[in-house]
Amino acid sequence: MRLFICEKPSQARDIARVLQANRRGDGCLQGQHVTVTWCVGHLLETAPPDAYGDYKRWSLDDLPIIPTRWQLVPKPKVASQLKVISQLLRTCAEVVIATDADREGEMIAREILERCQYQGPILRLWLSALDESSIRRALACLRPGEQTLPLYHCALARSRADWLVGINLSRLFTLLGRRAGFDGLLPVGRVQTPTLRLVVERDRAIASFVPQPFWRVDAQLEADGVSFKAQWQPPATVGDDAGRCLDEAAAKQAALRLCQQTTARVQTIEVEQVREGPPLPFDLGTLQEVCSAKIGLGAQETLGIAQALYETHKATTYPRTDCGYLPETMLDDVPRILHALVAASPSLGQAIKGIDPCRRSRAWNTSKITAHHGIIPTAITLDLTQLSEPERAVYALIRARYLAQFLPEHEYLKTQVLLQCQADPLLARGKQILARGWKAVINETHGNEPGEQTQRLPTLRESASVALTDAAAIAQRTQPPKAYTEGTLVKAMKTIANQVNDPRLKQKLKDSCGLGTEATRAAIIQGLIDHGYLIKKKRSLAASAAAHTLIEAVPPEVADPVLTALWEQALDRIESGQLSVENFLAKQAEWLTRLVRSNASLTLRTPPSKGPFCPVCRSAMRQRKGRSGSFWSCIRYPECKGTKPVARPKRAKNA
Repeated sequence: MRLFICEKPSQARDIARVLQANRRGDGCLQGQHVTVTWCVGHLLETAPPDAYGDYKRWSLDDLPIIPTRWQLVPKPKVASQLKVISQLLRTCAEVVIATDADREGEMIAREILERCQYQGPILRLWLSALDESSIRRALACLRPGEQTLPLYHCALARSRADWLVGINLSRLFTLLGRRAGFDGLLPVGRVQTPTLRLVVERDRAIASFVPQPFWRVDAQLEADGVSFKAQWQPPATVGDDAGRCLDEAAAKQAALRLCQQTTARVQTIEVEQVREGPPLPFDLGTLQEVCSAKIGLGAQETLGIAQALYETHKATTYPRTDCGYLPETMLDDVPRILHALVAASPSLGQAIKGIDPCRRSRAWNTSKITAHHGIIPTAITLDLTQLSEPERAVYALIRARYLAQFLPEHEYLKTQVLLQCQADPLLARGKQILARGWKAVINETHGNEPGEQTQRLPTLRESASVALTDAAAIAQRTQPPKAYTEGTLVKAMKTIANQVNDPRLKQKLKDSCGLGTEATRAAIIQGLIDHGYLIKKKRSLAASAAAHTLIEAVPPEVADPVLTALWEQALDRIESGQLSVENFLAKQAEWLTRLVRSNASLTLRTPPSKGPFCPVCRSAMRQRKGRSGSFWSCIRYPECKGTKPVARPKRAKNA
C-alpha cells in the first residue's frame, strides 16, 4: 500500500479525488492499493523547557537552557491523528510526502516519519496548485525522497535555533525587567525583535522629526490655447540638494518678478518615449503590500484569503511563495486559464481585447523560479458569487496581474521643458500616454507621482514664446516619515538588506528574502499586535511602551537583521551538506551562553508599566525629581532629553 501524507484534510481530499481514494477510513481516505492521510499542520512540537529539567520556575541561574537530547511531544488537540498515521506507517509499502512544497511542509512529514521510526522508501509530491490537472501532472513526476531531505534538515535547524533564542533570551530579559520593576513579558525572537525594532525606530523618527519650511513657485503658462504649469528653479544659494527653495523672501520676489512678465521663452525640450512592461505576478509579500494599500487588509487577513482561494476554491496557485516568475512549461495552460477567466467574468471580454496568448512577458523565466512560482489563477471556471467580498477583491488583483502578462506594453512620452523668463528659469514636466497596454486591467500606483508629471503639455518648439498668465509662491513643509502599515512593514522585512552595510551579508539577506519568510511574516506581525507590542490605529502601526523598553534593553546584535543573514548562510550550508544540524546548534549554544553571561548583571532602564510616551522619541518615560518638583523623563536619558510635566490633580469647582 502506498501512503500519501498531506498537510491538511482539504489538501488530502483533493489528492484522494484524483487517486480515486473515495472510501472513508479512520483519519484517512482509501482506494485500490493507496491510502491518503493528513496532518493538521504540525502534529508534534518541541518539548517545553521543563521536559529537560526543573525549569518551570524562571531563574537567571538556570540560563541558558540547552537540551542535550531534543524531544518532540504530540500536540494534545491532534494526538489522535498522529496515532492514525503511526498505525498506517506500520502497514504501508512506501510513503509519498504530499505536504506543502517548502521547508516547513517537509518538516511536518519528516518529524512524524522519524518519530515512528519509518524505514521504508520515500517519494515526494511537489505541488504548486490543487486543481485536478496540476495534481495529475505532479503525480506523474514524483521526486525521490532524498532530493528534498535537506529541506527537513534546514527546517529542523531553524526550528531548534529559534527555540533556543526565544526561550533563553525571553526569560533573560523578562527576568531583568522584573528586577527593574517591570511586570510584563519581554519576548525576544530572531525575527520578531528586528521587526519590532523597525517600528520603534520609525516611531522615534516621526516623533523627533522637525518640519522644515520651503517654498514652491508655480507659474501658469499657455500655448495654443492649452494651459500648463511650470516650476521656478531656485539658484543654489537659496535651495537645498532636492532643489527646494528655503528662502521665503527669494520665493516671493521670484513670484513677483514672474507676475510682472507676460511671456517666457522655450530653451530646451527633452522628449523620451517610455515603454513599461507589466509587473510580475504576485509573490505573497507583494500581494500583502498591495492589499494593505488598496483594500486595507492586514497581512494575516491577506494570507488567509489567499490560502482560501488556493485550498477551498481551487481558484489560485500556492500562495506562500517568494517568487513572481512563472515556468515556461506553464505556457501550455495559458489558453485554458484565459478561457476560464472570461467564462467566469464575461465582462472581462471588452477589457482584454488586446490580449495575445502567445505574448511572453519577462515573467516567463524558468531559471528564476525558486521553490514556487508566482501566484496566478487556475483553469477552474469559478463561480464568483461563491466568494466573499474580500476574496473577490484579492482574486481580482491576482487575475489582473496574470492578464497583464498578455497585454502590450504601457507606452507614454515623458517631456521636460526648460523655459526662461528674463533671469528666472522654469521647468515644466508632462506625460502623454500613447498606449494604455496592460494598464487597461491593472493600475496599482498609489498617487505618489507629482501632479505636474501627469499633465499633458502643448506642442512646443525651442525658442518659441509662450504666454505667462500667473505665478504664486506656495508655502510648504517637509513631511515626517510615514508610520508603517502592515503592508509596508512586510515590504520593509523583505527589503531589510537595505539597512545592512556588509556587502556579503547584504547579498545574503537579498537572496534569502530578508526577515522571516513569505509563510511567517504575517504571523509575526499579528503576534506582535496580539501581545500588545504593536498598536494598530486604523491602518497604521505604532510600538507600545513595552516595545520601546525591549528594544532599548536587548543587545544590538539581537535586534540586528544581520543575525538572520548569518543563519541563512548556515542553513544554505546545511542544505548543501557542508554543515551538520548538530554543529550549527552547537555554535548557537556557544553564542547564547556568551550572551547570557555578558547580560545577566545588566540593569534595565525599565519604566513602570503605566506612563506617557516621550514627545521626542516615543520611548516610555519614568518620573524623576527636579528642583521644581516631579516631572516625566525619557528612559533613554541622556541619549534623549525628552521631558513632560506631571499632570496636576484637578481642583474641585467649589474649592
